[in-house]
Formats: sequence, structure tokens, C-alpha cells
Amino acid sequence: MGRDGENAEYAKHAGHVESDDEIAYDTPTPTIPARTAFRRFWPLTKGLRRWLVTVWLCTVLAALAETEAILLFGDLTDHALQKGSLAAFWDPAVKWLAVAVAGAVVAYAGNSLAAWATERFVMRLREHVFDHVQKLPPHFFQRHRQGDLLSRLTGDIEAIETMVVSGLVGAASAAFSALFYAAAAFWLRWDLATATFVLAPLFWLAARRFSGSIKSVSREGRVADGAITSVVEESLGNIVLTQAYDRRDAERRRLAEEANAWFRASVRSTRLNEAYEQLVAVIETVCVLAVIGIGAWEISTGRMTLGQLLAFSAFLGYLYPPVRGLAQLGLTVNAATAGAERLIEILDVRPAVGDPRRPTDTGRPDGRIDVRDVSFRYPGADTVTLSGLSFTVHPGELVIVTGPSGAGKSTVSKMLLRFYDPDAGGLYLDGVPLRDFPLARLREYVTLLPQETLVLHDTVRANIACGRPGASEQAIVEAARAADAHEFIARLPEGYDTRVDPNSARLSGGQLQRLAIARAILRDSPVLVLDEPTTGLDALAARRVVKPLRRLMAGRTTIMITHDLNLAPDADRILVVDHGRIVEVGRHEELLAWGGAYARLHRSQNGAVMDTGELRLPLFTEAANPVEAVGAGAAWAGAVGAEAARVEAARVETARAGGGYRSTYLDGGQPLFRDETPWGGH
Repeated sequence: MGRDGENAEYAKHAGHVESDDEIAYDTPTPTIPARTAFRRFWPLTKGLRRWLVTVWLCTVLAALAETEAILLFGDLTDHALQKGSLAAFWDPAVKWLAVAVAGAVVAYAGNSLAAWATERFVMRLREHVFDHVQKLPPHFFQRHRQGDLLSRLTGDIEAIETMVVSGLVGAASAAFSALFYAAAAFWLRWDLATATFVLAPLFWLAARRFSGSIKSVSREGRVADGAITSVVEESLGNIVLTQAYDRRDAERRRLAEEANAWFRASVRSTRLNEAYEQLVAVIETVCVLAVIGIGAWEISTGRMTLGQLLAFSAFLGYLYPPVRGLAQLGLTVNAATAGAERLIEILDVRPAVGDPRRPTDTGRPDGRIDVRDVSFRYPGADTVTLSGLSFTVHPGELVIVTGPSGAGKSTVSKMLLRFYDPDAGGLYLDGVPLRDFPLARLREYVTLLPQETLVLHDTVRANIACGRPGASEQAIVEAARAADAHEFIARLPEGYDTRVDPNSARLSGGQLQRLAIARAILRDSPVLVLDEPTTGLDALAARRVVKPLRRLMAGRTTIMITHDLNLAPDADRILVVDHGRIVEVGRHEELLAWGGAYARLHRSQNGAVMDTGELRLPLFTEAANPVEAVGAGAAWAGAVGAEAARVEAARVETARAGGGYRSTYLDGGQPLFRDETPWGGH
């Protein structure tokens, strides 16, 4: 198996993806101009712009103070130092000190305000991106490495701040500082300034020469940094699997590969930046030597004083940093654009669902769920996940949805929570389309108990109360008692204040599941969606969870998606789903007596060897003359052999005649199977 195949297989076992179709590797990020990136994020500076203007004014005043200080330095040199007059020293010295103090105060105010505005922008941008990411559908997170997303939410956001806020303030400050120092230099000696500024375009040419390469290598570095974070996060997050599969060497190789890519990008970036810095230093040296040479010649002819030359040199010394900064700013913006491209790639992903323009809320519903002719295909998938799915769950009913892996069962739960909307058909709550409810309100009415127990890095109390913020202590404890969780919580070192996390060794899988049940009980929604509530639990833990589950389901509309058919006798109805279609409907005893798909599932669970706890045996086998089942969108392939085919045909005939098989009828009264081939063929 190749390296990519090995990593993909490991990712599947680690629980990051559900199937081979979900594995997605990094694709090149679209390139965008710096101007487009700036315009994209500039609206987030609303409310900060007046403070940015204030920062700019402080920078201008600080530059004026520096200009005045340099002029006073030249005056001090000519009138006090050269003439040796102590009396001539005090006046320019006091003025110089006053200007320096005033400039320091203004510079401090400007820098402090700039830091505040910068951090405020970063916080606002991070919240904006995080809020958007939370709205994205589950498949987005299955197709993006978590470490890469974390890198984009941290380093790339700071890069955008450099471009939008710090870069803008820096550009304005550098431009006006350069303007003041250049004006002062021309006022002092225009001919010497003209000769010096002939070399100024060299700074711009140097920056232009390096900008493209620096942007490219910055993009490579950011991608590599995100990949390193992903490898570390995946490996440490699945440390038990890493050690159990003895993948330490393989994980070390994965990290080494990504680290080498980062190393190469980092070294190349350092070389490019260092080459640029040294080139600019050489240009500055040429400019300084030109000034000194011309100045020495003019002093020798008496056309210039030493104080004027020193003042001019000081102006030149203050002028080059902002000029250099403006040139460097181009490189910084190009490097930051690489981060902006990666963040814009996320922001351009549209949420799969949203709030309706005219939301409907009729109050707490009774809990009737209608799924009407629903069809759905995941974005980018080649096959249809659900096709013509229809069923009804009445208030207070327990309906179990079962079937082989990949049949589309969990997709039903995602639809009920509106993680996705169907491509065709509709889902209804008390007769109201789900898409007409505000998302927050719908998810208040429908509670999901997911397959993987969700645990916050917080206290036990906070984990129970997260579904109902502000719940009282009494309500939390009562929910824990109903979930049979109070006793083991009371035995924890700090009781309800004990901190837990997903990898905590304090709690077993069954205890974590009972915490999740307590959370759902406290939320008190009229509709429950239970996705594999006993998966991953041993027999004893599963039995301990059953009673709390029954208390949770009492009086609520419940849709349970499960492979564990030990819970099936409690169900009012069982839906057997395969290839996105309902192939059988009925109660446990009826479906066993029917001897069809459900019976095969039941036998396989009780007698077959299964991997990962999921049923993977085919529901149907090939037949020479299969009976085609098309009612309610179902597909039926008969059993092997002519005798089995005649038995299946007889059952369909019995269903047509109303022969007492409730499992062959859907809620709408339509027969589940309809044979469109001549009966004589069997």
C-alpha cells in the first residue's frame, strides 16, 4: 500500500472520514490580487477608521517633531559647537528638549492607539471567520484537515491584519514622514537633495524584483505550517490508535515530510528577505557616500556649513527608513495576500442552509414529523444518498431506522436538524416545512444525540447545561438523576465541578453517554434524533444506558438510527433503509416473521462476524427472476433460486390482497411492493 493509501486508511480508522469518497486532499488555493483582498476585508474596519485617522495624525505630528529636532540640531552645531559659545547653546537645547518630549508623548499615544485598533480588528476578523465556519455543512470539515483550518484561523488572520490595518497605517505614516523629511532636505539644500533623490527609484525596483518570489514562498510556508498542525493534531488526537497500530514511525515520517516542506519554504523565505535587505543596505550606502562626497566638496568651497551637512545627513538618515518601509510594505502585503487567499477560500464557501426570509414559529410543536418523497445527493458525490424517502412519525412514537452501512440512515438525522436541505421533496414538523423555521428555533425543538459523544473541555455541570444555558442547579441535578448519572458524578473528586474533556480517563464511554442523555433531558425538546446511541459501548454499558434512554424518549417523538437491533422490540415501527430507499416497514415481530431484509439483518447481528460494529452484509441476493419492488421508491432483489423467488412473489401477492402483513404497507396506505412483471413468469 502506498503512503497516500496508508494515510487514508489510517484516517478512516481514526474516524475522520466516513468513506473513501469523503477523503479530500489539499487543492491549490486560488490566487487573488492584493487589491481584491484589501477590499474584501476593509469593511471590517468600520467603527475603527476614526481611530486609524487619529493614529495617522499622531504619526504626522511625531514626524514634524523629528523634523524640527533635526533643524535645531543643525542650528546648535553651527552657533554653539563651531563658535564655542555656551550662551548660544541653551536656547536651541531647551527647544530641542521640549520638541523631543512633545514628540515622545504623541508617538506613545499613536503607538498605543494603533495597538488597540490592531487587536480589535484581529478579534473582529477572527469572530467573523469563526461565525462563518460554524455555519458550514459537515462535509466541509470532512474534506478539510482540522490543523489546516486552525492555521487559517490564527496565522492567516494575523497576516490579513498586517495588510489591512498595520499596512495601511504604516503606509500613510511612512508616506507623510518621507514627505516631511524630503521637504526639509530640499528646503535645506535643494541641489544636494536632487542629486540624492535620483537614486530613490532603486528602492522601488528592488522591492518589485523580490515581491513575486516572496509571495509565492510565503504561500508555501503557510500551507506547510497548516499541514504540520494537522499531522500533530491527528496523531495526538488518536494517540491510542497510533500506538495500537504501531504507527509511531509512520506518523514521524508524515511529520518529517511536512516539516521538510516547511523548512524549505522557511529557508527560501529567509534567503529572499535577507537578499533584499542587503541589496537595500548597499543602495543606502551609495546614497550616503554621494551625500558626503558632494557635501565635502561644497564645504570646501564655502557654499555649505558643517551644521547644514550634518542636518542634511540626519534628514537623509530619517528619510531612508520610511522610503525603505514603503518598499518593504509591498513585500509585506504580497506575503500577507497569501494568507488572505487561504482565508477567502473558506469565506467563499456558502453555508448549505440559512434562516428563512419570513420565518414561521407557531410555538412549541407537538412533534409530528413528515418526510415526503425526499431525495438528496451530497455536494460533489457521484451517487444519490436518499431517493424518494417517505415516512411519518406521530407525536410520542419511537421509530427505528436501520439498514446496512452507507444506506443513508445518518443522512436522515442531518436532514432533520437542517444541516442540509433535500434536493427534492420536503421535511415537515407539525405540517410546517423545516426550512420555514429559524435555525436556532428548529434546533431547539429537535435534539440530536450524536453517535460520537460530544464533551466540552469544561466542568460536568457545564457539559450538562450546555444545551440549556442558565439552567438552575436543581434542574441540572434532576436531569443527571433521570440519566442515572448523578451517582457516578457525586463520586468524582469535585462532583459537578470536576473538569472533563473528550480524552478524559475519569469517565467511561457509558458514563459519557449518560452525560449526553442528561444534556438532552435538560434540553426538553419535543423531537429526539438518536444516532447510534449504544455504538461503542460494551454489553453491560449498553444495558445501563437503555433505562435512561427510555426515560428520555418517554412522551417525545423519537427517531433512532441504529444497528443495535436489541432496541428494536421497543419501537412502534421499524424502517429498513437500503441505498437511500425504504425497503421494509413494520414492527419487530412482524418483520422477523416476514423473513426479508430485516430478518437477514437480525440474523447477521446475532450470528455473523462484523467489523467495526456495523452490518455490512448485503440485504438482498441475486435471483434469476427477481421481483422488482418499486412502491415508495423501494428496490427488491429476490432470494436465490426459483423456490425462493416464488415465496417472495407469494408474499407480495398476500400484501396486495391485504393478507395481514402490516409491514408491507406505508403510512399513506400504499403497498410497499408492486410487481410490474407477469406473475406467470415465476
